[in-house]
Amino acid sequence: MTNDTNSPEHESAVQAEADRIVTRLDAAEQTWAALPLSERIELLERLGRLTEEHAQQWVEEACRIKQLPADSPLVGEEWISGPWAVLTFVPALAETLRRLDAGKDVLSGFHTRTVGEDQVAVDVLPHNLYDRLLLNGYTATVWMERGVTEADVRREAGLTQRDPAATRGSTLVLGAGNIFSIAPLDVLYMLYAENRVAVLKLNPIAEALEPVLRAIFAPFLELGVVEIITGGVEIGARLAHHPGISAVHMTGSERTHDAIVWGPGAEGEERKQAGTPLLDKPISSELGGVAPVIIVPGKWSEADLEHQAQHVATMRLHNSGFNCIAGQVVVLSSEWEQKDDFLAALRRALSAAPHRPPWYPGCADRVSAARGLHPSSEAVGGTPERTLIPGLDLTDATESAFQEEYFGPVLGVAELPGHGEHFLRSAVDAANERLHGTLGANVILDPATMKYLGTALEEQIARLRYGTIGVNAWTGLGYLTAHATWGAFPGHPLDDIQSGRGVVHNALLLARTERTVVRGPFRTSPRSVMHGELTISPKPPWFVNNRTAAGTGRLLSEFAASPSVAKLPGIFVSALRG
Repeated sequence: MTNDTNSPEHESAVQAEADRIVTRLDAAEQTWAALPLSERIELLERLGRLTEEHAQQWVEEACRIKQLPADSPLVGEEWISGPWAVLTFVPALAETLRRLDAGKDVLSGFHTRTVGEDQVAVDVLPHNLYDRLLLNGYTATVWMERGVTEADVRREAGLTQRDPAATRGSTLVLGAGNIFSIAPLDVLYMLYAENRVAVLKLNPIAEALEPVLRAIFAPFLELGVVEIITGGVEIGARLAHHPGISAVHMTGSERTHDAIVWGPGAEGEERKQAGTPLLDKPISSELGGVAPVIIVPGKWSEADLEHQAQHVATMRLHNSGFNCIAGQVVVLSSEWEQKDDFLAALRRALSAAPHRPPWYPGCADRVSAARGLHPSSEAVGGTPERTLIPGLDLTDATESAFQEEYFGPVLGVAELPGHGEHFLRSAVDAANERLHGTLGANVILDPATMKYLGTALEEQIARLRYGTIGVNAWTGLGYLTAHATWGAFPGHPLDDIQSGRGVVHNALLLARTERTVVRGPFRTSPRSVMHGELTISPKPPWFVNNRTAAGTGRLLSEFAASPSVAKLPGIFVSALRG
């Protein structure tokens, strides 16, 4: 019997649909080119208002997809990684465009300094009084590539919007199916940073959100500069390779990337070996990887152990581990006197985190495969899938946990000898050389150890080859920071793509960026105040054990849509109860 999806009639229909989309985008590009910055700003602002209007619908649909009960505190994840992420990005990007339109310095009000090996960096968080209040004690800094001067940064900030009439064709955006702000933020980046009209192909998992996204993008859809489509891999493949599509941007797996670039199966592998890609156009990508969590040994209280164990559990269990930036390998010192105490606290935190179903397809198979390869693996409770794999050997070149992104609630633990700078240097070497991917790395250390390390800490941060580095803050904060960049460390060739190429978010539209470094407090309020640390932030709402995350996430989204001092007390009360 003939498979209808392989029939000539079906293939002809898919090609015809791809041709119609490209024809519409060709016409829409002229519309986009004719739009001055003032009208592009107005479009952004309308999108922000529509996001606010449809935020509740967005979150409810996301919870249905992820099988989250309406009364679960984990609903906060959908507020924060959904509407809130878009609502904070839109005004940040609009501010950049307004400065360009007025002929002003895009970086006015942003502090620049020198970091690493004479690299220029831009401090992007906190940016205003509200940042200082709502994210007190948290910072984010974007590092530029080596050789870029401050004059270069200021001259190039704004990217393609310095000449908005010079459009660059169209982009196919292959949307993610795990975090639902990824696709809309990617589309906005293609429109404004790349100056390309865009067709968004939704991941089948996210297709139920199509009505919400259509409502939010209505101003862009009416102009024709954005198209939103659903369907199988056929239409995505036809568009990716269509001569009328100028570029491709995707979020997903390295395997999917290679199938697009080189082709599937043995023929694709042959092309890869020969260096003759099937895709003949630029492709940018965000592909995940094996993210390290480096725990620098110190003298921690019992409360410190519990809090940081919950922090690490969050890095793994947020969205049930279905995150490209989920922490996958904890690197500990074998000589740390509190190592066993920390591991005991980590097992408790993994087990006690709220229950959630393994909603993303293939989870059971990935967990089973990981357990099958590791006889020492432990089912840690909470859900049947949650797994801890202690005793990983960083000298083992065949260790699958260092090469395969588990994309689920599986967390590995590896040990290295040493204390202080010796341990940190060894851990950085292992992260750079042994772990696959360069999207994000996390480092946790107490203030006393930080002071003891001094400049050595900054030297080791500079050596970490990752696109986002979190110091006492999960790298997920980098994703959520509108002015920060998000993407792999630059330099991956197409035949060894690892975590991808290019960046997104980047609301300042900075050129030639290298990484973002986010920092947070080792302790949160009130313990931070008791220990003399200058931060009043309570437990972050993205922590998986935050009891009021749902309410706080909703309040933060409402505030982002329409900032007001009157809204702050409600946010603080909700956050402090977490």
